[in-house]
Amino acid sequence: MPSTSQKSASPLLVIIAFAIVYVVWGSTYFFIRIAEQGGLPPFMLGAIRFIIAGALMMGWCVAKGEKIFVKRDIINAAITGILLLFIGNGIVIWAEQTLPSAMVAIMVSSAPIWFVLLDKPNWGINLKNNATIIGLIIGFVGVILLFSEQLGVMFSGGGASKLPWMLLLLFGSISWSGGSLFSKHRPSSGSGSVSAAWQMLAAGFVYVPVSTLHGEFNNLNLDSIHTSSWLAVTYLVFFGSIAGYSAYVWLLQVRPATQVSTYAYVNPVIAVILGVVFIHEHVSLIQLVGLFVILGSVLLINLAKYRKEKNEVRKSKSPKEAAVADC
Repeated sequence: MPSTSQKSASPLLVIIAFAIVYVVWGSTYFFIRIAEQGGLPPFMLGAIRFIIAGALMMGWCVAKGEKIFVKRDIINAAITGILLLFIGNGIVIWAEQTLPSAMVAIMVSSAPIWFVLLDKPNWGINLKNNATIIGLIIGFVGVILLFSEQLGVMFSGGGASKLPWMLLLLFGSISWSGGSLFSKHRPSSGSGSVSAAWQMLAAGFVYVPVSTLHGEFNNLNLDSIHTSSWLAVTYLVFFGSIAGYSAYVWLLQVRPATQVSTYAYVNPVIAVILGVVFIHEHVSLIQLVGLFVILGSVLLINLAKYRKEKNEVRKSKSPKEAAVADC
């Protein structure tokens, strides 16, 4: 994002927004695990989280007098919400019944790799860049490392393999990247808040029939759900969905996109730390190596994008302005 299109912002507010995106989004894996351990079924958790968050955000947009009923925007937002928040995030919620939250976060860290591969309109630019290609190759090595351990378990007969869940998470990452690109190439005519509200509402209401088909309402006893579950859901609604997403959208308006995307390096690390320290999850050495290999590949890919954006800024300015921008 060229700097000429960025709004000025208080450095303190920028720091706070980055802290929210870094820490809060990284902590959502941990709180999803807490909500499920307390007895809340996975798809019901998704329905409650996104319907409440979407309704609250939509109410705020209505109070500000924003235009919310634009048919094309609603359809695009619904498709985006289903791809990101139902398929992408829903698989995360479902998988955390079986896999440690730290391991889930490590698997999801590969999303930026699929973003580059699925961005067909920019293949001609991205795939001609050596740093991007090397980053993609390194990223696939990291993904292979993550799968190697479970492949060994499967072939050795040493217990139930987690491979099917890992493959499902990989599909979820691809869906998240595809939904992000769909949203990027079909921007809303209204505000980002309205679009986000429709995305959350669409995903939340899709969770309801899936929860029903999954039998989550059969013999449901709300009294058996621990207080920790409801507290975790409250955190996910207000911090994970509303505060985290709002901070992310605002940062995209005031900081370069490549800088904002650095959340992809921090979120899985936060998730691993919380999972290991507070609920004693086990993370193997090979999983940690795979994580840092993938994060290294994302760094290479983003460096290539940063150089491209910097060159575009330099070309759009006079020589004097370009020299100032480089400072």
